[in-house]
Amino acid sequence: MNDTASEKQPEAAPIIEIVGMHKWFGDFHVLRDIHLTVKRQERIVICGPSGSGKSTLIRCINRLEEHQRGDIIVDGIELTNNIKNIEKIRAEVGMVFQHFNLFPHLTIMENLTLGPIWVRKVPKKEAEETAMHYLEKVQIAEQAEKYPGQLSGGQQQRVAIARSLCMKPKVMLFDEPTSALDPEMVKEVLDAMIELAEEGMTMLVVSHEMGFARSVAHRVLFMDFGRIVEENEPEAFFHHPQHERTQLFLSQILH
Repeated sequence: MNDTASEKQPEAAPIIEIVGMHKWFGDFHVLRDIHLTVKRQERIVICGPSGSGKSTLIRCINRLEEHQRGDIIVDGIELTNNIKNIEKIRAEVGMVFQHFNLFPHLTIMENLTLGPIWVRKVPKKEAEETAMHYLEKVQIAEQAEKYPGQLSGGQQQRVAIARSLCMKPKVMLFDEPTSALDPEMVKEVLDAMIELAEEGMTMLVVSHEMGFARSVAHRVLFMDFGRIVEENEPEAFFHHPQHERTQLFLSQILH
């Protein structure tokens, strides 16, 4: 992997601001007093044990989950119950899930052009040209007329990344994008994400791929019991973790 973190430092203006955010599922307090500012072009990897609130945190950023207290502001737009604001934010925030969420009855090309044609009102020809551009970028242009079921897991995840990019988002959220893949397919997906990072995409990535975090992230966040316990740039995070809980977690996943 290239050491990209030092090549392109993020701009100063924040694109995401989360202030005092809380989230409950019924009586379960899943996120507690979250404060996070994300600069444009910044790349953040979020790690932590299962159930620590990592995925819920990034799902709140595009309103796939609703927070109950605090503020979330994305590119100057506050995330409230206002449907127009939610739609504006979702148009600017791409998301790649653990499972690929492709439409099985549509070809790869149809999966990629559906959003731009219906949401952004892009002409079909232009949408198809954009789709081919991003399929080439993730190195699966030859699969454009196939159906998702004909592709490997790694290929499907790269299609999912390309599909998000077709919407020209300002931010990309990744929710454990490699955890459902066979080990030999992980690298091809991470390589596609590294290329995105090198081009300056703002990225929040929930992942246990610590090699990726070390080489690509500007900051690594560690979450436990719904809180951000520790955050630092990768060198300090991995070599000098401050919190006892972080130290224990890293000792268990780093061999």
